[in-house]
Amino acid sequence: LKALGVLRLVAESNCGDANCNAMWEADQLVLKSRFDEEALVTFFATEYQPTVIVAPWNGGSGFFPKDNDTALSEIEKGQAARLERYRTGIKAARRELNRLNIRAKPEGENKALLLQSCRNSFPEDAVDWLDAAFVLGKDGARFPPLLGTGGNDGRLEFTNNFMQRIVEVMAPETGEPTANSRRWLRAAFFGRAAPGCLVKAPVGQFFPGAAGGANGTSGFDAPSGVNPWDFILMIEGALLFAAASVKRLDSTSDGSLVYPFCVRQAGIGYASAAIADETDARCEMWMPLWKQPTQLTELCSLLGEGRAQVRGRATRNGVDFAQAAVTLGVDRGITAFQRFGFQVRNGLAYFATPLERVIVRRNARVDLLTDIEHWHDRLRQKAGPQANPDPPASVVRALNLLEIRIVELCRDNTASRMQSVIAALGSTERALSRSYKWTTESAYLRPLHALRSEWITEADDGTPEFRLACSVAGMRGRIGKEILWFRQHLEPLEMGATEVRSWVNWAKNPGNDVVWHDGDLIDALNTVLGRRLVRVEAAGANGWPDSSPRPAKLEDITAFIEGRTNNDLLANLIWGLSLIEWPQIKSIRYEFHDAQEAIPSSFYALLRLCLRRSNEGDERERIPVVPAIFYRAIAGDGKTASVLAARRLRASGKEPLIASMSVRGDIAWRTAAAMLFPVSDYDMSEKGALQKCILKQANN
Repeated sequence: LKALGVLRLVAESNCGDANCNAMWEADQLVLKSRFDEEALVTFFATEYQPTVIVAPWNGGSGFFPKDNDTALSEIEKGQAARLERYRTGIKAARRELNRLNIRAKPEGENKALLLQSCRNSFPEDAVDWLDAAFVLGKDGARFPPLLGTGGNDGRLEFTNNFMQRIVEVMAPETGEPTANSRRWLRAAFFGRAAPGCLVKAPVGQFFPGAAGGANGTSGFDAPSGVNPWDFILMIEGALLFAAASVKRLDSTSDGSLVYPFCVRQAGIGYASAAIADETDARCEMWMPLWKQPTQLTELCSLLGEGRAQVRGRATRNGVDFAQAAVTLGVDRGITAFQRFGFQVRNGLAYFATPLERVIVRRNARVDLLTDIEHWHDRLRQKAGPQANPDPPASVVRALNLLEIRIVELCRDNTASRMQSVIAALGSTERALSRSYKWTTESAYLRPLHALRSEWITEADDGTPEFRLACSVAGMRGRIGKEILWFRQHLEPLEMGATEVRSWVNWAKNPGNDVVWHDGDLIDALNTVLGRRLVRVEAAGANGWPDSSPRPAKLEDITAFIEGRTNNDLLANLIWGLSLIEWPQIKSIRYEFHDAQEAIPSSFYALLRLCLRRSNEGDERERIPVVPAIFYRAIAGDGKTASVLAARRLRASGKEPLIASMSVRGDIAWRTAAAMLFPVSDYDMSEKGALQKCILKQANN
């Protein structure tokens, strides 16, 4: 704010430089003007004319009997030419107070009437201040957050403190700079060492580091200290955030949202983040930084528009703004945003707390979030901090994690971050299904569905976990007249698909297919396998019905059986990838070469060939499903499972190389779970690795 104040005052002053420009470099403002360092100091020390900044509607502003009116009186009675505009503004304020017969801090209708009267009668020099301090609408006055509630923050009145700092840097009678004014200016502009340059005065929400308090010095407590010029230039810079308050009054949101680059607080993305911040904070502001020389008129246009859009609509909170910054939803020329939150951090006082730096750069992966936009907005309405009645804690935690992952994706455009978003979506969907009654009868939230195929492409990091999760999440099989999707084992859903689109709804009468449980992944997969075996046996199916547009690779299945996969990640990805619109995903066919084929364990091959998905009408290739084989494997009895599997294959005209195998219980258990990973028709064929390693006819 101080830097913007310098640019504004130099460009607008008759004695300044209307053609000056400025840009940010290494977190410092680089000002290009006709002034050198000494001339710039001299300009502010001798020529600067303060903007008319008064607030007769505030208690403590200096206009009422119990107020500290020392600085106001000195300016009012002084003769300095450079304070003439200020004296005119003070006179206008007293005139309106007298006209409305207001003798104490106004409240309610009297305050609203005074605000309107000041807006109508104050001199032109005070308009920028009035626009920055409050906005009048049909519902009364609104107070943009940068200047508190109309120029004060709690008991700290900004305008009175501004006047106090003015009389500390210039003599109200003559306008001459005080003895320390130039030294303070050099410290303010160039960071020059100036021992003792701070005066004991409050700085309020703008500079938490100078607010004093416990641990603020080498002793137990420190007073608030500020360079007077820092405070003056800070308030002057805040006036640049005025025009947009008027231009965006068509907004139907609350007052904090009619301000440039200002959105609702999101309690994520910074070290001290907490959901409670969203309830207590006023808002958060995203201050723009730029690297190209920019004149004041260009900057005013930028701040006047305050454009931050995500997918064609205005941003509403910090999560939206992070997406806007990386999807070209902000004005060109901005290179980064410094995010600040106006949060309760000192008793009940607000601090403008720096949260993070977000670089403006294109991130195509974030574009995919358009698929979840309406669902996410609805979820935030029902499970956000302002939701009423209180949502389930598990849903709140899941929403918070999801938004953290979205912000992380905005910062880091990688496949692993995209995976994290997918996993968080799965966790959120899981929380909603576990709170079924609240989700369906109170929040009326629909299940998330129909994520595009690009989610798979952009999240694929080439790991076995991701490929295995895709194979399971996209699995379905026709059992009788019904198509049973793997997702229907995760949550109570009714699912269907046509050639054009697919649909998903919460099941009105949930059945027994939802058997997935949290905890051990192997146990959960085996439970699902058991349920599908029951359904296949009950339907009298002749052969195993399951397939997937993304069949698993045998080397990945081997890694899973041998315990070389991250099962927590795999479980989360299965939930998240189940949200893809799998009916519209085209099947892929892996290219296999004999030299690169993975040879699975003989035990896996023996069991997997007993779940052959034969082509319709090909009676010779049909292998009836024998659930007992897999129940024994699930129970850890690998030897019995192998005996039953070899017997089943021989009965179907196959000749396995072995009649039984001794397999450790944990391997049998994991191998049974691996049956759920669909494999390609090639792998199951006579040329594939499965038959080659276990059947005699494949070796002849």
